[in-house]
Amino acid sequence: MANIKLKEFLYGGDYNPDQWPEEILNEDIRLMKYFNVNAATFPVFSWAKLQPEEDRFDFEWLDKIINLLYENGIYTVLATPTAAQPAWLSKKYPEILPVDEYGRQRKHGARQNYCPNSPVMKEAVRRVAEEMAKHYKDHPSILLWHISNEYGPYCYCEKCEKAFREWLKDKYKTIENLNEKWYTSFWGRTFYDFDEIVVPSFLNEHVTLLGTVTCMQALSLDYNRFMSDSLLNLFKIEKESIRKYMPDTPITTNLMRDYKPLNYYKWAKEMDVVSWDCYPTIKDHPSSIAFQHDIMRGLKDGQPFLLMEQSPNQVNWQTYNSLKRPGVMRLYSYQAVAHGADSVMFFQWRQARGSAEKFHSAMVPHVMHENTRSGRELKQLGEELKKLNKIIDSKIDAKVAILFDWENWWALEYSLGPNNSIRYSQHVEYFYKSFFKKNIQVDIINPRSDLSKYSLIVAPLLYMMNEDISKKIEQYVASGGYLITTYLSGLVDENDLIVLGGYPGWLRKILGIWVEEIDSLYPDMKNSIIVNNPSLDFNGEFECSTICDVINLEGANVLATYGKDFYKNTPAVTENTFGNGKAVYIGTKPSEEFLDKLFDYYLNSLNIKPILYVPDGVEVTKRQYENVYFIFVINHNDYEIKINLDKEYYNMLSEQKISGEICLAAKDVLILTI
Repeated sequence: MANIKLKEFLYGGDYNPDQWPEEILNEDIRLMKYFNVNAATFPVFSWAKLQPEEDRFDFEWLDKIINLLYENGIYTVLATPTAAQPAWLSKKYPEILPVDEYGRQRKHGARQNYCPNSPVMKEAVRRVAEEMAKHYKDHPSILLWHISNEYGPYCYCEKCEKAFREWLKDKYKTIENLNEKWYTSFWGRTFYDFDEIVVPSFLNEHVTLLGTVTCMQALSLDYNRFMSDSLLNLFKIEKESIRKYMPDTPITTNLMRDYKPLNYYKWAKEMDVVSWDCYPTIKDHPSSIAFQHDIMRGLKDGQPFLLMEQSPNQVNWQTYNSLKRPGVMRLYSYQAVAHGADSVMFFQWRQARGSAEKFHSAMVPHVMHENTRSGRELKQLGEELKKLNKIIDSKIDAKVAILFDWENWWALEYSLGPNNSIRYSQHVEYFYKSFFKKNIQVDIINPRSDLSKYSLIVAPLLYMMNEDISKKIEQYVASGGYLITTYLSGLVDENDLIVLGGYPGWLRKILGIWVEEIDSLYPDMKNSIIVNNPSLDFNGEFECSTICDVINLEGANVLATYGKDFYKNTPAVTENTFGNGKAVYIGTKPSEEFLDKLFDYYLNSLNIKPILYVPDGVEVTKRQYENVYFIFVINHNDYEIKINLDKEYYNMLSEQKISGEICLAAKDVLILTI
């Protein structure tokens, strides 16, 4: 990974030595060496200890720990502690405290509990980041800067409102232009001055209807954009302060899966490396975890990412905090690596004695020693990772991409209608799962990314587009690409205004169809897709639900029709030849069975094959570095499976050559190279 001095997998986790007596440090060192830990992240939540008073910083305690770790071969991921401001700061400057969506100003406590547009807060985070960078600029143990922690909630205070108006002036220039773009003539909402605009919240525009929707979509969309930018600006303030003293040390912050409030594509541009915190539940399908990893890898165009946090065992904040069964921690760790991670890090090193996360597992549990089931697994993993250093910096070469867009997510779920139960991320993951089951590697990318390297692009529910994205997609298909898109795509522009002239708006030309009506189905209502088409390699009747588009043809061919209702026998799935490529439209949410068969048909047409043919429940991925590749075979099943290898490989974990029929135990992993 560029600029990170340690050319091996980072292995360790969040370290909170200030929560423990000083005499425990030597035992921590012993245990870190035992587990093969080579990196520790700290002091994530130690602002009050680092800066006990406004004009006094105390680095003596931190120096001692950093030096001791370094003397024992353990590097530091140096974290700024700005996720939780000290009480004295909130008391002296109460204006830094945020206002929630109901108009209530919060009191001091918890974390990420501040207004990102407070000048006092901006100066406070700048100062602590600069003091830390100035103090540690020459220390050889600093591998990476970790700014703040899990940036989060929005603020709705008067400072944000004032800053929002300035943001709008910069974007729209004139109030007349804003009125036109926002369609303010609806409900007589015309503004005559930017100062008339108030932030959207539950005091005005927002209502709860199977989730938060808004009466003025363009206003709420822009506030999301503004607030994501405002929080990002705090990150940038710290980053720029650090850069003055340490221009070459990489900088990151830990993201949280597909976290809706923040446009992570914009955040990733400001990060030297993407890092994120992975906390699946025991009920999550392996495809759901893989989906999140692939989102993170896609944020910086396929660059490797860092797994900054996961739990060694159970967490404490889910409704049901189940144990990780034997082998699962190791399995999940390798699944992250298989999808592009160059680290395996945990929250946290030593299990807290009290407060909110005392029952969150750690590498060193409350029993205070290593002789546990979890400890044995951590020891094994630490030893194995040392064998895998050649994998670092390798990438995934996918031929299939799925388009995923934060602003589209906001727009679709803010909209009133056609179906207010739809959750964008869940629907995208539904389409992703079909490729996961087939062991077809997928990049999850921004619609503004380079599309040309992919043979097949799937764009589920691409509701909001603009002219640039429309032209990119048209050029991609015309040049020979295959596009599969779905219901609720191409309908509105970036301000949530309908593209007039007939659905699917931006996509009507390349799809060769016109959607006349959109039928929204209740959860207990189903329709069916009838396939009786000699051009396909499958036929039959398949269930569908949620949305049924009433489709008219404008040059496209019918692949499947509806089975009932007044639109029985009309097109449900179509294909249109456009230039040298094809554009496919799925007008309803199909069953998994149908989706699997349809994707098989197009994957076969494009000669896109799985890396290995393996039994169900076994995941296979491939990372490549120049002409060297690494194949991961991950058995998610609760039973042993057998696979037939197509050639002789070198098993990097057992350090042996293997070929032919191989048995792989439940929850076990193979990592193969040649």
